[in-house]
Amino acid sequence: MSRAEQPSRRTVLAVAVAAAVTGTAAPATAATRRPAHSSGRTPARPVDYHAWTTYAEWRSGAAQGTRAVPGARPGLEIGTPAGRTDYTDPHTCTTATWEYGTWTSPAHRLTVPATEVIASWNAHTPDGTWLQAELRGTYSDGTDTPWYVMGRWAFGDQDIRRTSVDGQSDGRSSVWTDTLAVDDASTGLRVASYRLRLTLYRKPGTRLTPTVWRLGAMGSDIPDRFTVPASTPGLAQELAVPRYSQEIHKGQYPQYDNGGEAWCSPTSSQMIIEYWGARPTPGQLSWVDPSYADPAVCHAARYTYDYQYEGCGNWPFNAAYAATYPGLRSVVTRLASLTDLETLVAAGIPAITSQSFLKTELTGAGYGTAGHLMTVIGFTADGDVIANDPASPSDDAVRRVYPRREFENIWLRTKRYNASGGVSSGSGGVCYLYFPAEPTTRQRTALAAVGVR
Repeated sequence: MSRAEQPSRRTVLAVAVAAAVTGTAAPATAATRRPAHSSGRTPARPVDYHAWTTYAEWRSGAAQGTRAVPGARPGLEIGTPAGRTDYTDPHTCTTATWEYGTWTSPAHRLTVPATEVIASWNAHTPDGTWLQAELRGTYSDGTDTPWYVMGRWAFGDQDIRRTSVDGQSDGRSSVWTDTLAVDDASTGLRVASYRLRLTLYRKPGTRLTPTVWRLGAMGSDIPDRFTVPASTPGLAQELAVPRYSQEIHKGQYPQYDNGGEAWCSPTSSQMIIEYWGARPTPGQLSWVDPSYADPAVCHAARYTYDYQYEGCGNWPFNAAYAATYPGLRSVVTRLASLTDLETLVAAGIPAITSQSFLKTELTGAGYGTAGHLMTVIGFTADGDVIANDPASPSDDAVRRVYPRREFENIWLRTKRYNASGGVSSGSGGVCYLYFPAEPTTRQRTALAAVGVR
């Protein structure tokens, strides 16, 4: 997200494909993005992803009404509640009383003082429970931000409506849907460290509890740039990822942003979820109109929908949805180059990337977009990017080959010229990574190489 213009994330990320996709869009050939460094030396990564996941780490935080749970997948849950509180849902105007417990992480000092920080989590929230994730940063001048709400989340939508919170700012930083951003990075102000706080809620008098297995955040300081250095191809491999089109859902479920061009994020998420062998059960899909193709995509849209953002493009909500499937973990982070993506694909891990571009900037796409998600599944022998692009007229047309140099640039840049000739923002390499809860040694090594553990 641009530090120069701080628009709603809805404007930047999950907005519509600007031109209708026509025909079967011929596959293309090479792309543009951030460097595989020809010197052979890797510079300091401008991204710091850190997470709390182990029993010892959960015990290291300050708990009030929560407890760390050991086991194969350690986590945090409600113990003896710290108290009760009322919450009025802004989207239903319903007030309910909840028992709650809190957990506050130790301070994490960023290896890269950040202009942006994005939190994400993996959790199970049975009916009758939900959670709130907050972040408090310490600036490079030693002062603190407020406690910013980074999301109020539940898997279901019957107890609360999952939501981001607008209007959060202290005059020096602001939260834009799911991203804490320094308002004016040119001043040199940065977020030097942060704490995360979880509040877990349940219906009073029950033994229900959310369980959180992973809580983390990605801080980054990506320089403003219209172009990025080119990387050197290093892999020819393609992963067998299922193909789903968002376009065949156009007009479906207006209450979840009407399908079609608005569903790139959940459609991409569902492709990778199914790549890892997970899928909604027939019972979970029973609410979907039986005449609709690919009902799992409708399901993903409903359960990633952010009622404040009024769309399905909230990054942490997509990651949290993926991690509700047994055996899956997820993070939101930034990558530095297509070399990073090659490292992941070589280990069998596809990635969901966010990019914005004019129709003329990505050969073979056939459209332009102010923000679009697609799934990178491999690379050709020439180094071009093989992507499952959900902005395709049918499932069969989803597989595309995009020029390496073009793809790399539209994904990693932070500045771009829009269709009106003005300057807009780019995602700066944002991606979602979904991977096994018990990764292989090779997968673990690949994740560590891109800063994820």
